[in-house]
Amino acid sequence: MSETSVDNAVATAFIERALEYLLGHYQPKIERCVEKLSDEQIWWRPNEESNSIGNLILHLCGNARQWIVAGVGSEADTRVRDAEFAQRGVITRAELLTLLRSTLADVEKVLRSFDPSVLLSRRQIQGHDVDVLEAIFHVTEHFSMHTGQIILLTKLLTATDLHFYDFEGDVPTQRFVPRSS
Repeated sequence: MSETSVDNAVATAFIERALEYLLGHYQPKIERCVEKLSDEQIWWRPNEESNSIGNLILHLCGNARQWIVAGVGSEADTRVRDAEFAQRGVITRAELLTLLRSTLADVEKVLRSFDPSVLLSRRQIQGHDVDVLEAIFHVTEHFSMHTGQIILLTKLLTATDLHFYDFEGDVPTQRFVPRSS
């Protein structure tokens, strides 16, 4: 196998793993959390310095659209980041889930059509000069961090086990898996 073939295989694997985490791990966990909460709980915040789950979902969607859909893809960057955190009025659970799903569907579309051989090409995103690999890594890591916050807030609000994994002894028997392509 040539060095170029290996590079393309690694680039393709990186993009696939990012999609696996975004679509197969983080999205279903966020959806499970949101489905367990009322609209009022989704917009509850422990204090004025903290974000609600609703704000976090708006923020994740804004970030993914700016960094992947616009930054890696060809869409216009229309993000107003401060508005994601300023939102105080209730946006319903159904609307938030629709936004999350449509955002991640657009991310998937961009990444599945992206030529992995140019993963190290440069982009200007949010005032930063980054390569596409960094942009994808940034969004994946960002989703991880805020998914954890959403899980914690959901557990605080519901005092329940969210059953992300079932175990037989110490072995997980159920894991989230990516949607089929």
